[in-house]
Amino acid sequence: MARSLSNMVFKSIGTSNHSLLKVTSGSSFHQGLKFSTRITGDSDTHDDFRPTSNLQNSGTTVQDVVMQDVKENPVMLYIKGTTDAPRCGFSALAVKVLQQYEVPISARNILEHPQLKEGVKAFSNWPTFPQIFIKGEFIGGSDIVLNMHQNGQLKDLLKDINSKSDEAK
Repeated sequence: MARSLSNMVFKSIGTSNHSLLKVTSGSSFHQGLKFSTRITGDSDTHDDFRPTSNLQNSGTTVQDVVMQDVKENPVMLYIKGTTDAPRCGFSALAVKVLQQYEVPISARNILEHPQLKEGVKAFSNWPTFPQIFIKGEFIGGSDIVLNMHQNGQLKDLLKDINSKSDEAK
């Protein structure tokens, strides 16, 4: 059914002067050019487009990276997406709550680095994301940070971290 629906859509597109897209398993052809839709682990994927990891040849482990992140950043988040564009509601909630305190927030996008995602889970012994660390201590996820915000604990915990406005002076 899905194939017949896609064929119908392509036939309606094909009434113009452009050639039809012919879809085959893993690749498509348009005006004589082949476009690969294979996942990055395929042998057909060019090296320029494979994911890279700076850790592979550095001798640094994912655990080392997480430990350094948590140690060097007073507020460290491991989230889905970025602080400017969270990719899930829980990550968005955690960012929104912490931004109210105008403290510097450091974050890593776990969606871009599957090894980092697994490394953070092992480091904190916590299975879900986001994961929030404040002053080197694992706090929890967005629900815990929201609860701490609502009862005043988060304000007390963050009070001695320089705010963004203090750093600009």
